Amino acid sequence: MMFIVQTVLFTLQDGVENSHCIPPSPVVHVRGLCDAVVEADLVEALDKFGSICYVMMMPFKRQALVEFDSVESAERCVSCGAREPVYIAEQQAFFNFSTSQRITRPTNADDPTSRNKVLLLSIQNPLYPITTDVLYTVCNPIGNVSRIVIFKRNGIQAMVEYPDLEDAQKAKLALNGADIYAGCCTLKIEYARPNRLNVVRNDNTSWDYTKPFLLHRERGKGRQRQAILGEHPSNGYGPHCPLLPLPANSRYRRSSEEVKNPISYPLLLPKTSSSSSFMSHQASSSVAMVSGLHPNEMNCSRIFNLFCLYGNVEKVKFMKSVPGTALVEMGDEYAVDRAVTHLNSIKVFGKKLNVCVSKQQAVIPSQMFELADGSSSYQDFSLTRNNRFSNAQSSRNIIQPPATILHFYNAPPTLTEHQLHKLCAEHSVPAFTKFKVFDAKPSSKTLSGLLEFDSKTEAVEALTVLNHHQIRTPSDTNFIYISRFCYPACSHFELV
Repeated sequence: MMFIVQTVLFTLQDGVENSHCIPPSPVVHVRGLCDAVVEADLVEALDKFGSICYVMMMPFKRQALVEFDSVESAERCVSCGAREPVYIAEQQAFFNFSTSQRITRPTNADDPTSRNKVLLLSIQNPLYPITTDVLYTVCNPIGNVSRIVIFKRNGIQAMVEYPDLEDAQKAKLALNGADIYAGCCTLKIEYARPNRLNVVRNDNTSWDYTKPFLLHRERGKGRQRQAILGEHPSNGYGPHCPLLPLPANSRYRRSSEEVKNPISYPLLLPKTSSSSSFMSHQASSSVAMVSGLHPNEMNCSRIFNLFCLYGNVEKVKFMKSVPGTALVEMGDEYAVDRAVTHLNSIKVFGKKLNVCVSKQQAVIPSQMFELADGSSSYQDFSLTRNNRFSNAQSSRNIIQPPATILHFYNAPPTLTEHQLHKLCAEHSVPAFTKFKVFDAKPSSKTLSGLLEFDSKTEAVEALTVLNHHQIRTPSDTNFIYISRFCYPACSHFELV
């Protein structure tokens, strides 16, 4: 499904003043939403300003468009938001007029009696693999699922087709805003444009449940693996957490739209070889293979800087027999899957990376040699404190794909924009175009903020080089700040 995103670029500081530069419109652009917000939350918070005709969520952006029945209603909303805080789902939101006079609807969206039997699912914060098995287990208790197709463009999305409109409506009402696993893999659901899905193969990314004999697509060992619904994988990535029940309370469902029959999910037991001949042939691996590495620019530390955003990195080894190729051993196979999802096909130093699951089950330190920059071809990171998924704060890690914006933190409190530009120049990193520092508490000993680059490739290169860079301050040369970078949840610099 194609989203029409009307972007209004305002900073939080001058948004009130500049909101008058755009003519009033019945459509209001809402930003600063929390990840758990659904359409019902917006209607509940904003219908006091006037009747709402349509709401369009923007998955992965924490934004929405709200169309009121009149310009006067929209003006009341924007004016109130400029004078005093307006909260949506207990978080302050910010409002501006949209450049559009009307939200583009999907097919038949204007007809309340006509909805599509195909749903578009956007999975936010996908810490764990999303497969057809996972979505079938989540969606099928509501109504018999006919087909599922998973695709990865702006994050992970999927289309789920039901046999009739009634089941699709019940599924959207019941599942929108729910977490597949506790605290992650949040579902945002809309009606899709196509009214039927075309599936040619049954595998982890597509399945036609009306044609169980479609050919399976053979993929490399370890690329497909059984989804585990019912609890998080442990392996050091947090405690076991059960699958969250459907939101029967009013958090995700309006009182007038309750689902009569509650849905229960049986605990899934591991499949045996007799229960699934196809899955029994699948093997998992906690080792990723990355090729297409620049021979002069990439080393073990820079690979660590890239991969550590998606899981703990244990070991990195360049392959002497295959130039420009390295093996990366991670904390578990789920970290490898996340790395493959977000890093495969990105460009770093002008070369396109190919990231896939390796057939190796571990990285063995053998045939070590010297790389072009003089560093070793093998490095063990298992004891480094820069791994982000081992401590009590690991649950705060938000998995995001590479973007044009970098979030930096743990920097010296005296760090300036000029010093960051100088740091980029010293390491031959592309210069950033925008700089923003977050307001810190007076007692804060570190600095955090945002950097925006002209392209995603430039941001990726900056993260590859500067992530975990050690910075000393003139006032205290004995103390070292290890600056950290990651990709934020926002997609536009001014919306933070």
